[in-house]
Order: sequence, then structure tokens, then C-alpha cells
Amino acid sequence: MTVAVSTESPSTRFVSVVIPCLDEAETIVECVNSARAVLDDGGFEGEVIVVDNGSTDGSGDLARASGALVVDEPRRGYGSAYLAGLAAARGDYIVMVDADLTYDFREIPRFVDELEDGAELVVGNRLKGVQPGAMSWLSRVGNPLLSGFLNALYGTNIHDAHCGMRALRREVLPVLNMRTVGMEFASEMVIRATREQLDVREIPIELHPRVGTSKLSPFRDGWRHLRLILVYNPTFLFLLPGAFMLLTGLLIALVVFVQLPIVGRELYIHSLILGCLLIIIGVQAIGFGLCARAYGVYFISEQDQLFQRLRTRFRLEHGLLLAAIVGVAGFALFGVVVGQWVAGGFGELSEARLAILAATLVVVAAQVFFTSFMLSILGLRRRREDV
Repeated sequence: MTVAVSTESPSTRFVSVVIPCLDEAETIVECVNSARAVLDDGGFEGEVIVVDNGSTDGSGDLARASGALVVDEPRRGYGSAYLAGLAAARGDYIVMVDADLTYDFREIPRFVDELEDGAELVVGNRLKGVQPGAMSWLSRVGNPLLSGFLNALYGTNIHDAHCGMRALRREVLPVLNMRTVGMEFASEMVIRATREQLDVREIPIELHPRVGTSKLSPFRDGWRHLRLILVYNPTFLFLLPGAFMLLTGLLIALVVFVQLPIVGRELYIHSLILGCLLIIIGVQAIGFGLCARAYGVYFISEQDQLFQRLRTRFRLEHGLLLAAIVGVAGFALFGVVVGQWVAGGFGELSEARLAILAATLVVVAAQVFFTSFMLSILGLRRRREDV
């Protein structure tokens, strides 16, 4: 692919090129010089920032001698390095690029052009420009799968969400409010930008074979991306499975108590135990999901219209009332079971199904009780900010 050169007038914005670096002595000087040359040739006013992420091979000193502003970040991690570099960047536009020469620094003007055109985040797409030997077969398969899963859950349209070359406006950094410290930083940026309805664009670039030893661990880093994608979507992770288990458990319990001939009579008790376990786990998962969504609203300032509507209609007292109703029903059933046990001369229980259902109702009541208080505790932050 031939690198396109912008024919438009150079940007009047200050451009920061941020390069994370961990033991890249073989390449860091060339990276700094290439970045500086691109800025000068394009007529950009800018700076080159190298984040030394605990290098032991003198990479930081080499970058400093080459004219880069070096930021020391001893806390290891791709995200840690970028958080430090983004905090130090003074540019109106910030271009992020790795230090292993896998990306062509001459692509920088194309990213700046997109920002000048109104984009707020621009992500490179390497998938159609991978040079021979530049990406392992595992990454060739894993990257599209993870990006596709991210797109499906969050409604994004980024085909290469983990590309290491991207650019953004500095003014959106407080909006993104990035937190992760590992490779999952790349996924978090796309997710946060999408949730905040930023103008996110993707442009095709080439990926070249890296120079030096790769720090990427496909399975570990792939899991970190997948974990973050799931954690950022409590509806998919907690609420939907919880609702499915709760409804399935209720259906099984109904079948048992109505004594429908779907299962053999000798399996009624075992089926009821399974149904009640599903009810308990389902309620717990729904509680976790609600707490996770509350955390996103109160502590990460996420936009969640559904949760906000629920928050205005339901208070702690509503949850406590529901817990009380369910708990009273459970203890009442326990009373019936004890009464039958006493009437039968303290022998074998005549109706074990009621005992199982009573225990389930008491456990569910306790779950609703404690989840209601947990949601109220999380809500204290918002009420304090509203004062």
C-alpha cells in the first residue's frame, strides 16, 4: 500500500506523538527521528513523547538523546504507559503509535486529517494490510473475532479494535476517563468512545514485521481483552443470564407443583431442587448486574438511561418491601411445614416440596435485602455530588 500524502494545508493544531517503550533500544531512535521528521515535513507544530515503561536496556536515554520528551512510568503495562503519556501530552491532537516499527510514521498526517475533519477518535485497521510475517496466525484469527464480539455487544463498527496506531483529540480524554493498565486499554478506548457517542472513524494502514522481541502474549492479552469486553457489559454478563436462570427455575418449580407429567414422579424433588438453585443463582446474578450498572453510572459517569429511569422510580424502601414480602411468604411456608411435621408426630416430612420452596424464598429475600442496601450505598456518591 502506498502511503497517501495529504495535499491540504497543514494543521494549525499542536500535535503530540506518544510512543510507549519497554526495552526497544533497537528501534526507539528511529521511531523518534521518524516522528519528528513527519511533523517537520508536514508543517505541524508538535512534540514527540516517549514513555519509558521500566526499560532496562537504556531505551529512555536513547530517546532523550534523540530529542524526545521522556516520561518515566515504572508501573508496567501498555495502559499504564499510555495513561502517563496522554497525561503529559500538550497537543490538541494526540497520535498513539508503538515503538517496534510495525507502523509507518508517515501515516500520521492521515490520522490528523481525519481529526481536522471532525473525528474525535481515529483507529487504524491493519487487517487488509498485514505484511508477510507481521502477524501470527493466532492474532489473524483472534483479532477479528474479538473485534466482532465487541461490535456485537456495543454497536461499534471498528474492524480492528486492537490496532496500536490511533489518534484522538485531547479534549475527549476526560470524557473517555480511561482506567485499564494492560493491553485491554485499546478495547476500553473504543468502548468508552462509543458509549459517549463520539465520532469514531477507522482508516486502513499497513502492519510491518516488528523489530526486536515481542512483548505480546496472545492468550493472556486476548483474555484481558475478552474480560474487559464482558465486564463493561453487565447486561450481557449478569442480567441476561440471570433472567434466563430465574425464569427457567420458576418454570421448573411450576411444573413440579402443578405435577405436570413432564418428568417422572420420582424426579419431582430433584427437579424442584434444580429449579430452586436456578432461581437463587438467577436472582444473585440480576443483583450483581444492577450493582455493576450502578457502579458504571455513579463511579465511571456512564450514560445509562434505563438505569436512571429505574433509579427515579425505585428506592431502597421498595427493595426492602419486596424482600419483606418474599421473606414473610417463606417463613409462613416454614410454619406450615413445621405444623405438618408436629401433626405427624415429628416423623418424616409429608411435603418436602414446601420445605424446599420455603428455604428458597428466604434465601431470595435475603438476596433482595442486601442487594437493595448495596445499590443504596453506591447511590450515595451521586447524591453527594448532587448537593
